[in-house]
Amino acid sequence: MRYDAIVLGAGGAGLLAAATAGQAGARVLVLDHADKAGKKILISGGGRCNFTNTGTEPECFLSDNPHFAKSALSRYTQWDFLALVERHGIDWHEKTLGQLFCDGSARQIVAMLLDECARGGVDVRLSTQLGAVIHADGQFRVAGASAPQLVIATGGPSIPKMGATGVAYDIARQFGLGLVAPRPALVPFTLGGDDMPFREISGVSCPATARARGRSFQEAALFTHKGLSGPAILQVSSYWSPGDTVSLNVLPDAAGKLRAARKRMPRAHMKAALTEHLPVRLADVLSTRIGVTTELGNVSDADLDRAADILTDLTFRPSGTEGYAKAEVTAGGIDTAALSSKTMEARTVPGLYAIGEAVDVTGWLGGYNFQWAWSSGVAAGQVIAMRR
Repeated sequence: MRYDAIVLGAGGAGLLAAATAGQAGARVLVLDHADKAGKKILISGGGRCNFTNTGTEPECFLSDNPHFAKSALSRYTQWDFLALVERHGIDWHEKTLGQLFCDGSARQIVAMLLDECARGGVDVRLSTQLGAVIHADGQFRVAGASAPQLVIATGGPSIPKMGATGVAYDIARQFGLGLVAPRPALVPFTLGGDDMPFREISGVSCPATARARGRSFQEAALFTHKGLSGPAILQVSSYWSPGDTVSLNVLPDAAGKLRAARKRMPRAHMKAALTEHLPVRLADVLSTRIGVTTELGNVSDADLDRAADILTDLTFRPSGTEGYAKAEVTAGGIDTAALSSKTMEARTVPGLYAIGEAVDVTGWLGGYNFQWAWSSGVAAGQVIAMRR
């Protein structure tokens, strides 16, 4: 059967692109090998879907071209998507740092997107193997269907247990589009060597400022049986490269707090001073790393300052990450240099588009990646409809 466009991928970006084009009059087919639409949406946000962030700005995204996302984000904003959510009667709430979640279930977002597709007459075919993508005579042919326009919306390889693959990159290579090396992002770190003692306090978390490659995020850090996780860690992981260090400030104004403790309880030891501000198990490991064994009243200013430096710049050299299996998204992907920032269309292959996580645009933790899916999907969907 012939369509105006075929969208590969029934995730957030693909469904909203299809709905946008369909409601503007285009005949659209969505194909996905999964047995359910929006599988990553369904597990996101603890099952409640952190569907956007009120603080969305282009500066909240990583890309080899930091300007690429500006056009799409400005033309379909977080407020536009929130209005869609409210039109569908989905109750929502704001958590920390502008993160918006469903009061009920992430299933509501998937149902909303499928309803929008139905209103546009979009055909959604699940459990369909894509097979070869053929391009000839101005038509793209996939899984027995053909159309003059094709949208790559198959995401990246993060969370493979949900069926995620790197097929977007295979298609991009087929059509000569460049790739920025994909890598796991928003992903926990693994620790080894001198950092092994921190793996012994698995389950301990504390507020911290995490830093890597000059970027810092102030949220919770979590120590795990493999290494480091928690929101602050996931944020900096997107900027980290193998061999880099990651540092944590676990006790702001540590020098002042330690001096106050020395004055107030001179016969106590370092661990006692630390447990006033930090979880006991973390204080235990940190007091060992600091190495001050005398009573606080006998600790010099210089030694207190050295201890404070450790607490405000607790440095780790991760042995790696937990990889795509635990990564919330994939950084890198289809090179934005190959695409129009206004339409998401390939510059050298008319009618071919790439949107969402498949593209080298990666948001911070907290709903930003969904907003990129919505914005890039609408950008492509609008143009598809105009060219039908």
